[in-house]
Amino acid sequence: MGTNIAVVGLPKFLLFLVYVRYAYNENSEDFAVKMSAPQPEEELENLTALAVVNDSNSAEKPNLKGDWLNFFLLLLLYTMQGIPCGLALAMPIILQSNKDVSYKDQALFSFVEWPYCLKPAWGPLVDALYVQKMGRRKSWLIPAQCSIGACFIYMAGNINKWLPETGRPDILILVSVFFFMKTLAATQDIVVDSWALTMLKKNNVGYASTCNASGLVIGMMISYVCSILLTSEDFSNKYLRFSPDVGGVITMKSLFYVLGILFILISTLIAIFKKEKEYRLKDDHVKLNIVQNYLLLWDILKLPSIQILALTLLTAKIGYAATDSVSILKLIDAGVPKENIMVINSTMLVVQMILPLIVAKKTSGPKPMNVFLTATPIRLLWNISFLVFIYYTPTLIRINGFVSIPIYYYALLVFILSIHDIVTNIMAVSTLSFFSRISDSRFGGTHMSLLGTLLNLGGAWSSSVAIGMVDFLTFKRCSLDHHNSCSTENLKNMCKTIGGDCVVIVNGYYVETAVCTIIGIIWFCIFRKILKNFQTKGRSYWLVDIKRPRK
Repeated sequence: MGTNIAVVGLPKFLLFLVYVRYAYNENSEDFAVKMSAPQPEEELENLTALAVVNDSNSAEKPNLKGDWLNFFLLLLLYTMQGIPCGLALAMPIILQSNKDVSYKDQALFSFVEWPYCLKPAWGPLVDALYVQKMGRRKSWLIPAQCSIGACFIYMAGNINKWLPETGRPDILILVSVFFFMKTLAATQDIVVDSWALTMLKKNNVGYASTCNASGLVIGMMISYVCSILLTSEDFSNKYLRFSPDVGGVITMKSLFYVLGILFILISTLIAIFKKEKEYRLKDDHVKLNIVQNYLLLWDILKLPSIQILALTLLTAKIGYAATDSVSILKLIDAGVPKENIMVINSTMLVVQMILPLIVAKKTSGPKPMNVFLTATPIRLLWNISFLVFIYYTPTLIRINGFVSIPIYYYALLVFILSIHDIVTNIMAVSTLSFFSRISDSRFGGTHMSLLGTLLNLGGAWSSSVAIGMVDFLTFKRCSLDHHNSCSTENLKNMCKTIGGDCVVIVNGYYVETAVCTIIGIIWFCIFRKILKNFQTKGRSYWLVDIKRPRK
């Protein structure tokens, strides 16, 4: 009889020890309170399941030995994602060089960034629907990347019509096509983010943010250089040719054809040679259908911790919205050649590509948001340097009414952009590393897409508002008629008719930069302690309790 009691009591005792460890790790201050209340057997089993998830991400030191191939594959996948993203970022610069494009057109084109804000709409589908023989993640990755390749090939046949060398571009069609391509890229992002949680070893998950940041920058650099510099006649004649010729060394049409073929070829090779881990053999595996995945998304959103984090992410980028979205466009308006700006930007991308590898040890550690919080005040104060630099740009680059840009001007521009890009990149890597640590690897497509969407949505809405408000906050007056505000096309034409010019009285960019900086400082004061406190919480603080079937 005593032996039977001992055998039955041993599992109870083990469950009790697991619960003690879970309760203590979650919040040591509440330990005594939790232990004072009796816990039913079912709850102990659920806590055991949570403990399994929590322990699988223990504080073992990162070590890429045996994970290098997976590391480089993730780097390649994020690079492929960066190519369409980089093209979408380069297009506003191409459009701004066309004098028929207004800031309202630019605000409309900024909506191509919104698919990254809508990922939760189909993120649960990525977790729930797949072909078992093909692989849970490859079932979505291969079709998405091949579709991006097909989209490039389709764009190659029509880009000259949509984006003519002279005349007004077809903004609506460009927005539609890029929106569709960014939707495919967002789907690829969901898949790769979730696959990274299981492709890498548990102690190396923090390196996923390094692959993300470096890979995206490599892809963007490729698309930046090819779409703007190599297609530019001025740049090609000045730097790449021995004798002047018409057009760039490549055309947008040939570029899109090459990218389309490469996307399809690389995706085919991944489909054939890369094998996925059998996720169903894991101890913490839970199979959810489509409805359950969407309910899981709702349950995650109901967590108080996620709601506070959502508010933090949705407002985090207000402080630098004007600087990030409008500064380069203002430089082009002032007369700085877009080709020169892109040469500088391409150099900055090289720095951004290498930087995540340098700071990987800091950002892959247990408290990556400390790095984020250290960088935030620097980035906010750096807004002032942009404001002053752009204010004096017309004076610095014009001599007797003609544009003549001195070398020291470019040196100042490189310095300002370097500090900005380095700080921005460090903050992005830190945030993504934090996401990787708190996400549930069992439902990576749902969890990571939600967190990434909140971050992207915070940037997208603030960017769209910042671009759209420039004209609204800018006040002009006719030089020969002080009662003419030049606020409409008719008033502008009336001013020109009498031989006057519409002179800017208040520049909306300066107003926006000042307001955004003040809001950013207030944001930092409010959310600094909140973000520090988030890092002290165990992973169970961020996870939904999913009841596992009894074995």
